[in-house]
Amino acid sequence: MLLTVLFAGLAGMTMAGADEEVEKAIFLYRDDDAMIAGNAQSGQFFRLELSAREKLVEQFVANGVAIVVTNQRFAGVGTFSGGWKSLRRIAGEAFISAEVRDLSAMLVTSDRLLTYYGRSGAWAQTKR
Repeated sequence: MLLTVLFAGLAGMTMAGADEEVEKAIFLYRDDDAMIAGNAQSGQFFRLELSAREKLVEQFVANGVAIVVTNQRFAGVGTFSGGWKSLRRIAGEAFISAEVRDLSAMLVTSDRLLTYYGRSGAWAQTKR
């Protein structure tokens, strides 16, 4: 009986945690040829330098993740990722769309589907 009550209590705590919204912690600022992400939770700032020929295409910011799309790469930063993580674009690859929410992002290109997870800073990809 006590074990059943304990499991029910733990399950309730887990479900409540899963339903909570991720608080706003990531902010993005463009500074000349760089993108600066501010992490309000950790008090850190992360600078992403854009090269001379690199042009900003799109930027997206959610509560715990920010994504930058340039003509040369995709870059992501998250609440717990420790800084920018980049993934090179394929020659001729067209950016189509992105969905960015809480700590996660999904990008669609002409060649690939990409995901980014802001807790670990991990990119994943598959061909379309």
